Amino acid sequence: MRVLWQLLIAVLLSAIVQGTWDRTRSVVEAQQPAKVPRIGNLWIGVNTDVATNENQEAFRQGLRDLGFVEGRNIAFEDRYAEGYGSRLPGLATDLVNLNVNVIVASATPAAQAAKNATKTIPIVFTAVGEPIHSGFVASLARPGGNMTGLRLLEPELTGKRLEILKDAIPTLKRVAALVNLANPIHALYLKEMKLAASTLGITVESLEVRDPDDLDRAFDTVTKERAGALNVLPDAMFYSQRPKIMSLAVKNRLAVMYSFSSFVEEGGLMSYGPSYPHMYRRAATYVDKILKGMSPAEIPVEGPMRFELAINLSTAKKIGLNVPPAVLRQADKIVK
Repeated sequence: MRVLWQLLIAVLLSAIVQGTWDRTRSVVEAQQPAKVPRIGNLWIGVNTDVATNENQEAFRQGLRDLGFVEGRNIAFEDRYAEGYGSRLPGLATDLVNLNVNVIVASATPAAQAAKNATKTIPIVFTAVGEPIHSGFVASLARPGGNMTGLRLLEPELTGKRLEILKDAIPTLKRVAALVNLANPIHALYLKEMKLAASTLGITVESLEVRDPDDLDRAFDTVTKERAGALNVLPDAMFYSQRPKIMSLAVKNRLAVMYSFSSFVEEGGLMSYGPSYPHMYRRAATYVDKILKGMSPAEIPVEGPMRFELAINLSTAKKIGLNVPPAVLRQADKIVK
């Protein structure tokens, strides 16, 4: 009987100790903060750039709309290449070493750097040219790897920009194209531009640059070749160098077509293309889906949903261009 009582007491004591330990462990676990997901943002621009900040804020506002608050349930690691594509691989590797949960890569060069840096961390690209052509995804409907995001539809827009230039300058015969040799998609853009030019009776000449230091030489060439207008192909490096490009354009009294309306708002002549803040806001929905467990391989790639033609009449006056009323009527935004 004594042995039986001793065994019963031992079982009761064990249960009490175990219960106390389970309650203590539950309290400790409840007190430990949940791991906050970190988003690595890879930008080719500079952190003081107005348009970069506008896109960045659109992206973060999109996340706030989905319930993510910085410092509470999400954190950001931002890396800026300051216009130099050669810096992107190192910055992408830095984000991989930090083991961020998702990398958001702005534009094709950044997406390429992120792709080369990791095959496992999900990558959301924004404002890339042709994700299939660049090898980022297997298809738009089913990306198939660790990358997905938003594309620009640029080949389709290249001809439209040339048509608008021709309408604005009916006598136009020669157009120069500012091409970034470090951007692998620009060869495709240039090909599409020349095809469109052939139907409009326009000759296209390419001005090839690799970094911001080449821009002065490129504009000198435009002047010597007497091109009637310049088409700045969409590129993150050109985007980050807006002030310099626009200054050189006005200095040389050159009509320039851009891809981003922010150029026009800051002094560029005209632009036609997607609404970039809207695209970056949409990128937040991709991050949300991935953080909730979806694989990038199963999230379809989207194209832009909003397009706009912007014209700066003050700049037109500076370079001596009278924009025809028919072109002005097409404009979604006119800067005076």
